[in-house]
This record gives sequence, structure tokens and C-alpha cells, in this order.
Amino acid sequence: AARKQRAFARRKAFSLFVKAKEVPAAARCPAGGEGVRWRCCRQAFEELSGIHRHVALQHAGDIGLLAGPTDAAQQAGLAAERAPAEVSPSSGPAPAGRADGHHGHSPSSPEISCTLPDTSHVSYDDLTSKVGEVLLYYCYCEVKDPEKLCAWQKALCQHLHLTGKVRVASEGINGTVGGSKVATNLYIEVMLSQPLFKDILCQEDFKSSAGGAHCFPDLRVGVFKEIVPMGIDPKIVSYKETGIHLSPQEFHREVEQYLSQANQGQSDTILLDCRNFYESKIGHFQGCLAPDIRKFSYFPSYIDENLELFKDKRVLMYCTGGIRCERGSAYLRSKAVCREVYQLKGGIHKYLEEFPDGFYRGKLFVFDDRYAICSNEDIISACRYCGTLWDQYKLCSSQHCQQLVLTCPSCRNKGLTACCHVCQEKELKVTSRASGQTLKEECECTRRRPRVPIEHVSQKTLGAGK
Repeated sequence: AARKQRAFARRKAFSLFVKAKEVPAAARCPAGGEGVRWRCCRQAFEELSGIHRHVALQHAGDIGLLAGPTDAAQQAGLAAERAPAEVSPSSGPAPAGRADGHHGHSPSSPEISCTLPDTSHVSYDDLTSKVGEVLLYYCYCEVKDPEKLCAWQKALCQHLHLTGKVRVASEGINGTVGGSKVATNLYIEVMLSQPLFKDILCQEDFKSSAGGAHCFPDLRVGVFKEIVPMGIDPKIVSYKETGIHLSPQEFHREVEQYLSQANQGQSDTILLDCRNFYESKIGHFQGCLAPDIRKFSYFPSYIDENLELFKDKRVLMYCTGGIRCERGSAYLRSKAVCREVYQLKGGIHKYLEEFPDGFYRGKLFVFDDRYAICSNEDIISACRYCGTLWDQYKLCSSQHCQQLVLTCPSCRNKGLTACCHVCQEKELKVTSRASGQTLKEECECTRRRPRVPIEHVSQKTLGAGK
């Protein structure tokens, strides 16, 4: 009996997976046959046998995850009767906690919906339109089965033709995806209806900006230990111990007061940028302290090495979308040196929606092929070579390097396209190793930058908001 149930579950998951790949009738060939009926992995299929063969060969692992244990398969079967396109699922409990509703804890785990949205009423052209947007979101909650949540997310994004990056862990989910406006709206709708995120995730938690599927090279969905890589076990420093969340309006008032007091040399506040140096380099809040770190995983060490700086201070923290502040503020609070720790809810992204010409100047760095989005006309950074104002990043032209470089059109025309002179020379030599492995991060930029900088900042300088 158990074997029959497992076989039924796999057949059901297989059938639903194939159905999710159907091309809407309106997008098929209007005459002369059915035309393309299924799309998967950027391939088109006209015959049922073709899509079946493809799914059997390329997605056996996904089908196994989606089928899940027998009871999950039964749930999927029942749900399939209610929804036209459903795949099996994911599981995990809901949270609770602090005043903003993002950090709670529920004693029982909700049922996990496996639903994929019905796209039969949407044309293929509308679903895959290049004119769209990029979404940025996260949700901290307890997830009992990250693998299943990951499988559902992968199926959901493929079904909606979304690209981007989604990180899943036992502590929640963190994603940035791009696609057509129709696709992203459907994505938000399904995410908000997912019982796992009920009463935690809401419409305003999704930050959007102009873009589309072309902003990412592909789709990457995976299971990790942390949904934002700080390098500290979530069980040791939990998202449930964050700082106090401030709305964009509240944060704006705090920054205004801080700058006013700083100008008089009376401030007891530190405005702390939790991002990496290359992010704050092209845009930041006026009067902020921006650590010269390359990765967020260096942030805990930065706090440890500069603990005296934060003693008895009120700290206002901010980052791109808010997620780094969740763990970063929890880590800072765990040191018990600050008087108060606050963080910008929704990050710079939400702040700029309400205050495009506020105290944040320059561009907002984003982790996709756009590199930055703009809300004001200020340029606060300069070309690496000639010093002219410039804030449009390009990757270092040297194949062994992964650094971002600011080099203006004039300097690029002169061949100055690397991040430093060492890389420029290596590019000319076309350096490579016999093993075929490329060299990485061996340049002037990384050698001269300490892994964890120690701030030599006087109280007078901090008081002046510099």
C-alpha cells in the first residue's frame, strides 16, 4: 500500500510539473496546428512525449522533492483538485516577535500550500515581456524543510519565467527576482497566500524597481545555512534579537536630528552603513560611518575590532533592503555596549520611495546586472584613474579578477579598464594557470585593503557627523 501511495505521489507530481510548463492557449499558433504547447529550460515542445521525456531526464530530482512523503503527496492531490496548476511543496512554521510583525514565533507549523498560479489567461508575450521589474524581499521565519521550500520556489520562478537569486534556510527566505510586471505581480500574490508566510510577509515587504528578467543571467535557487551570509550560526545570533525598526519617516527624522546635533558637535549617535565599501562608495546617507569591508561576513569582526567606538552610543543602522540590519543589529546588541540600536525598516530602497531627495545621496547599489539604481542626480564617487565624477561600475577587464571598477568613458577609451595597475598588467600578459583555474583577487586593490579595518575616528569627528 505504501509503495502504491508513493507511486501515485510521483505520478501526481510529474503531471502537475508538466502542466505548470504549459504555454497559454492564447500564445500558441493561431492556425495550422497547436504549435508550441510547453516550454521548459528555455526549450519548446510541441508533443506530449517530448515534454515527458525532458522532465523524466532533466527533472527527476525535482519530481522526487515535489512528491515528498506519502502524506504530502495526498495533500498535493487534494489541493490539485482545487487549483489548476499545483506542485508539491515546502514546509516550516511561522514566527513572531518584534513590533514590526516580522519576527514572531508560532507554536504550531501551518500547512504548506503547493500552489502555482494559473497563467492560462495570460499570453506568453505578456508573461515574458522584457519590460518589467526586479523584486527584492526577505522573510525571517522558521522553516522545517528548506529543501521543499526550495523546490517550490524553483518551480514557481520557472513557471513565471523569473530569473534571479533566492536563498532558503531554516531561518527563512531571501530573494531578488526579475521578470515581466504580470509575472512579478503573480509571484507576490502567491507568496502572500503561502501559509508559511502568513501574518509575517506583507505587500510592502516587496521592494520593486524598473528592470526585468534580463537583469540576471539565470535563476539560482538554493538551500544555505543563512539567508544572508554573515558567517555566524543563526542559532547563536538570531533574527529574533534585532534592533528597533524605524519606518522611513521615523528614520528620516532621526537622521535630521542627528545631523543637526552633529553640526553643533553634540551628537551621541552613530549612523552606521552595514553594506560593503563598493556599495557605500557610490551612495550613502550624509554623515554616515561606512566600514571599508568587502563582505558582510566581515561585519562581525569589524564590530569586535571597533567595539569601543560604539560604547554608550545610539546607533542608527541601514542597508539596501533591511535584511543585513536584521542580523547585524542582533550581533551589535549581543555585545551589550550600545545604549540603543535602531534599524531602517525596508532599507534604503523603501526610504528612497518616500524621500527620493532626502538625506541619502548618490546611487543605490544593487546585486544584479544593473549594478545601481538612481533616485537623485548626485554623483559622489570618482573615476579610478582621472578623478572625474563617475559612478557607473564595470567588472575589471582582467579575466582573473572579480573586482568592480569605476572608470569613465575617456579612460576606458585609453584602455584603462582594470581595477588597478597590477590587473592592467596581468590582463596584457593574459595570465593563466596550467590547471585551467583562473587566478582570483590577487591584485593591488585586495592587497592594500585590510580584511577588517580599525577605525581611527575621534569623538570630535563623530560629533561633527563626518
